[in-house]
Amino acid sequence: MTDTAEHDDRVTDEDRAARLRERRLAAHHGARRVFARFGFHRTLRERLALLEEAADVHDLDQLSDVYGDGVVEALETKVAGLLGTEAAAFFPTGTMAQQVALRCWAGRTGNPAVALHALSHPEVHERNAFSEVGRLRPVRLTSEPRLPTAAEVRDFEPFGALMLELPLRDAGFVLPSWEELTAVVEAARDRDAVVHFDGARLWESTVHFGRPLEEIAGLADSVYVSFYKALEAFGGAALAGPRELVEEAKTWRHRYGGMVFQQFPTVLSALVGLERQLPRLPEYVAHARVVAAAMREAFAAAGVPWARVHPEVPHTHDFQVWLPYEPDVLGEAAVRMAEETGVVLFGNGWDRGGPGLALTEVHVRADGLEWSAEDVKAAVAEFAARLPERIR
Repeated sequence: MTDTAEHDDRVTDEDRAARLRERRLAAHHGARRVFARFGFHRTLRERLALLEEAADVHDLDQLSDVYGDGVVEALETKVAGLLGTEAAAFFPTGTMAQQVALRCWAGRTGNPAVALHALSHPEVHERNAFSEVGRLRPVRLTSEPRLPTAAEVRDFEPFGALMLELPLRDAGFVLPSWEELTAVVEAARDRDAVVHFDGARLWESTVHFGRPLEEIAGLADSVYVSFYKALEAFGGAALAGPRELVEEAKTWRHRYGGMVFQQFPTVLSALVGLERQLPRLPEYVAHARVVAAAMREAFAAAGVPWARVHPEVPHTHDFQVWLPYEPDVLGEAAVRMAEETGVVLFGNGWDRGGPGLALTEVHVRADGLEWSAEDVKAAVAEFAARLPERIR
């Protein structure tokens, strides 16, 4: 096969995937039943409507923000209070927030090595940003689909900072037990290392740990949180920790280009999320466990071989589903079901997990609360009936 032919095949596959995604988003937007509706599922007009709630969370007669004052400072103060830290700084992205945090810690510890999981977000999704931009040296504690253990931390090479992603998304949104987490943190302290939490989804981890946010965040020297995932804001992140660290981080935020002239739409949406979504997250986690159990039972009843829900009991309101089919087969079946019935069982794409094996993520939010266990089982039966008979 020539290079040109290989290129043509690749383009064709990319075009096919793009068309499937367009169909999936269109079907999701018009569906009568889904588990979650995120910002990218909505029109611009629908997203702007979120700001209609902003008057309930902030005085809209105040002057708009300029380079991080006003409403931005109000959000920073609120986040620091929720996490029990001395201060917090708003960042346009979590990628920037964590690079800055760990760069600051490297300067303080004198060691640029950051111990982290091989599946952590900076390693998988940020194009080597830690090393290419942050002048950091990421070192992988483990690649197992779980958080690192205290023994792994104690026996590892010297490092200046330990970064823990809570929950670890690419392993299935998994969390350690509270006892395991505290042991890992203590092991890092024994190595004279600082601890940073990648808490993009920390908001929804309180149910699993059985602890309030400030107690969880209090284990770490610094914490990053996201506003657009569970809280459904337009975007944005915050870095929280000691006041001196946060002030240094603000200097680096400016150097990284994160000192944005005005950010009030995103900040207001974050304040709305903290007011409206944060109190509901335990309810979403509880119902995700109902959904996961119903899916597991329904796939077994449908005779689908090696169907897996991971974790079996979700640690947050997000979890994975693994099925023994090629990703394109599952993707087409899911979209066709949504188009024909108005019911979206799987709203995300499918990724290859091995030969003849694929996985997707399921997210349960407010819309998901409308599903009973029987609704889930009926939808799984409908989906399974659309899978090729020769494989089932």
